[in-house]
Amino acid sequence: MSALRLVYLATADARGHLMRAQLLTHALRAAGASVRVLTTSDEGSRFLAGFGVDAGLLSRHYAVQFDARQNMLREATDANVANYLFRPSRMLRDIWRLRAELRGADLVINDSFHPALLFMGCVPGWRRKVVHVYGASLRHALETNFHARVPGWLARLFGRIVALQIGASRARLEHDFGYAGCAERAGSHYRLPTPVALVSARNAAPSAGAAAVYLNPHFRDPQLAEALESGLAGAGERPHLVGEGYAGRAGWQANDPDWIDRAVASAFIVSAPGMAALSIAQVYSKPILLVVSEQPEQQINAARAAELGLLHRTVTWRGDAAAFADAVRTAGEELRAAAACAPTPGGHAAAAARLQTWVGVLTALAPRR
Repeated sequence: MSALRLVYLATADARGHLMRAQLLTHALRAAGASVRVLTTSDEGSRFLAGFGVDAGLLSRHYAVQFDARQNMLREATDANVANYLFRPSRMLRDIWRLRAELRGADLVINDSFHPALLFMGCVPGWRRKVVHVYGASLRHALETNFHARVPGWLARLFGRIVALQIGASRARLEHDFGYAGCAERAGSHYRLPTPVALVSARNAAPSAGAAAVYLNPHFRDPQLAEALESGLAGAGERPHLVGEGYAGRAGWQANDPDWIDRAVASAFIVSAPGMAALSIAQVYSKPILLVVSEQPEQQINAARAAELGLLHRTVTWRGDAAAFADAVRTAGEELRAAAACAPTPGGHAAAAARLQTWVGVLTALAPRR
């Protein structure tokens, strides 16, 4: 049997989609599959290159818009998406290009909800190859995007249309940091645990060190960074600071391909409540300080972390640097104290098992040739 051929489209709105893409690409290639990766920004291509994945650029036109504190700009996003959907030189052009990609592929993975593949995933002929990958909280946020913003009937209609588009595809792979290690299936809908990066062998038995900070590129506000640094210093931390939005700022680096090792060896993690960061905290039993913004799916994730009993604290930036720094200091002291008492079992095997679960599901979904 010839090798499985996949096209993986990962949107570059947040780095979680790209991290998932590189993790699954390497795991699928190791299993003998051919994987071609596409993304939606030059920065996304460079990010993937740092993990050894050469990604093509579909187009730069579709993107969710954020302010410098990772709050989604709804009106700007609506305008950008509408401009993408209705200008022939944008979505139609991407569909034409993806049409050629589908012709040579067994499966096309849409991570997460790129409009061109949402449309193609409900069209006869194309739909049998499209697989949607998404976080449970992201799907809820998308389907309820217009609630309380437009008349109720129109918001419900939008949600139903999106749900129908998603449901028409070959399969839906919904992931969450709190899902069990094995895949649960109901028809063509799968529930899987969020993939997690593998810690290197030298960190199999980590010891608690400095805090490991990762803020995605939408964090660019220098006041927030200064307050975070001040709060961590007050908690006795000399943190490892990573964030593309703070590239060039003293003490920060834009990217770190070995951040997972830093995170597992840290006293605690500092990040926004994305699925990837929460999964690392859960699998490797690390306390985590969540920097919460108004982004809907991340608010859902933070609430779910509390429901599942994940060891964490939350801080929210409201423009008051002194209050934010004090909240970070207090949370950091509490998490460091908790880390000294909490067990830190190796999560390498659990992380590897998650990846193999995904490889097994995607391999089984491919049509037999």
